[in-house]
Amino acid sequence: MSNTPVSHGQLAGRHGEGIAVNGLNKGVGKVEVTLKWDPSPLGAPAHDLDIIAGVYTADDPYGQPAYLVHFDSRSPDGTITLNRDSRTGQGFGYDEAMTFELDRLAPTYTRVVVGVAIQQGGGRRTFGDIANAGFRIREGHVDLAQEDFTPYSDATAVTVVEFSRDGTGGWEYRLVGRGFDTDPQSFTTLMGAQHA
Repeated sequence: MSNTPVSHGQLAGRHGEGIAVNGLNKGVGKVEVTLKWDPSPLGAPAHDLDIIAGVYTADDPYGQPAYLVHFDSRSPDGTITLNRDSRTGQGFGYDEAMTFELDRLAPTYTRVVVGVAIQQGGGRRTFGDIANAGFRIREGHVDLAQEDFTPYSDATAVTVVEFSRDGTGGWEYRLVGRGFDTDPQSFTTLMGAQHA
């Protein structure tokens, strides 16, 4: 696997419309990112997808994350929580969920990047190998985005959304679809880098 992006551009929108990855949307406070996918075929190794969040400081917004939140870690202040972790995709609808209380994050944190990585323990898998994989971003009962991973069929990890502080200290979000061909550990060091 290489550690380079394999695809980028637009995430497909609902009802066929495109959602520009550079469009900013203001005013989010507490949001939930959820993930769904179909289980692997009977007898095949389980498909295990994970939501990963990297939190960055104002001093180093595109460097290494100040901390990560994923299936075996949590945010030190309790503002980012993995509520549900699925290792198989079994269940109805969105089986894995992470909650972000952005309005409670300390002022030193100015950027949060959220991605999805495929665990590779059962052999190399890409998003093209996993049926009906998709994510949803929701604030309260309002869907901010609901997308699938069709544009990233060759990728093993994808960044999906970036939350950043605006000039007033509030938070805005931007869809940032970028696929990577890398393992989950390497993805955590690459996901927040600045890209042309």
